[in-house]
Amino acid sequence: MHNRIPKLAIALEYDGEAAPRVTASGHDELALAILRAAQSAEVPIHLDRDLALVLDTLDIGEQIPPQLYVVIAEILCFAYRLSGKHKDFMDDLQD
Repeated sequence: MHNRIPKLAIALEYDGEAAPRVTASGHDELALAILRAAQSAEVPIHLDRDLALVLDTLDIGEQIPPQLYVVIAEILCFAYRLSGKHKDFMDDLQD
């Protein structure tokens, strides 16, 4: 029997105040719908199966646990820089 690994997608929201929280989570077709919605909204997508498996244990609306703060902060920082929403101190040094 073939052990098929389901597609998995988790959406996080960060308001700048509290810890990021899970806003959507799904497998297979729902995961694809989450990814399509993110692409349509031009939301950056980060592919990390191990992280997604950990986040999949959280409920919708639940904040990420403190153990994930650093890794999620790094991903958010990178996503904000890609979108032009975050100015880094290094930007001033390059002028």
